[in-house]
Amino acid sequence: MLSAIQELIADFIANAPQFLWAIAIFAATLILSKVAQRATERSVKKQIEDPETRKFLAKIARYAVLVLGILAALDQVPGVDITSFLAGLGILGFTIGFALQDIARNFVAGLLLLMRQPFSVEDVVVIAGHTGHVLEITMRDTVIKTPDGVMEIIPNLDVYTNPIVNYSELPLRRRTVMVGLGYGQDVDRAKEIILDAVRATEGVLAEPAPEFLTEEMGSATLNVAARFWVNQQTHNMFVVHSDVVDAINAAAEREGIDLPYPIQVVKLEADLPFETPLS
Repeated sequence: MLSAIQELIADFIANAPQFLWAIAIFAATLILSKVAQRATERSVKKQIEDPETRKFLAKIARYAVLVLGILAALDQVPGVDITSFLAGLGILGFTIGFALQDIARNFVAGLLLLMRQPFSVEDVVVIAGHTGHVLEITMRDTVIKTPDGVMEIIPNLDVYTNPIVNYSELPLRRRTVMVGLGYGQDVDRAKEIILDAVRATEGVLAEPAPEFLTEEMGSATLNVAARFWVNQQTHNMFVVHSDVVDAINAAAEREGIDLPYPIQVVKLEADLPFETPLS
C-alpha cells in the first residue's frame, strides 16, 4: 500500500508541470468565459433590443469558451487521450442530433429569428397563414393569439421558412371603403361631399391625403374607392374605419346622394299562342 502511494506521488511530481499547466488553463478558461459573456452582451446590444436574447447569446459564447478551455486543459493531463474523447463526443453528438433533428432545426430557426427580429411581442402578424398578436417568442416556437382569442403555437422552422407580414412595424396604415354611386347623378359633387366627410373624420390623416377614385362601372352603380391613412399608434384603425363608413352614409343622406341597392331590370314579353276572345 505504501509503495503504491509512493508511486502515485512520484508520478505526480514527475508530471507536475503538466498538471500545473492544466490547472492554469482551466483557471484562465473560467476567467475568459466570463469576459467573453460580458463582451458578447455588449457587442450585440445595438443590434438586438431584447435583453433575454442578448443574455442567451452571451451564455452561448461563455459555454463555447468553457468547452474549448476544458478540452485544452484535459490535453495537458497525462494519460488522457483527447483525440479519442473528441471522436466519442462527435459520435454522441451526431447520434443525438439525428434523433432530435426537428428540435435542433427549430432551435436554430429560433436563434436566427431572435437575432433578426422580424417582429416583437404584441405585434400583429401573419405567419404561415396564421394571424394574431405575438404573445411569446421562444427558442423552439412562436406563440400568437388570434382575433378570436385562440392561442396558436407555431414551430420556429415554419416561421422562418415562410413569408411574414408584420402589421405593427410601420405606424401608418391605409384603409379603403368602397362606395357605389347611382348612375345619372352629379358624380363630381358626390365625390367632393364624400371626400369632405372622410377628411373631417377623427383619426384620418391629412398627409398622406385621402383620395376618392373611380374604380369601375358596375351593373347598377359607379363603384368608387375612398382611401385614407390612419396612424395606428395613436388611433384604433378599425374604429376610424367604422367612423368613416358612418360619416359617408350620413353625408349621403344629408346631401341627397343616391347610394342605390343592386338593381336588376327584368323585361317581359308576351307571346300568346292563341288569340284572346273578345267578350
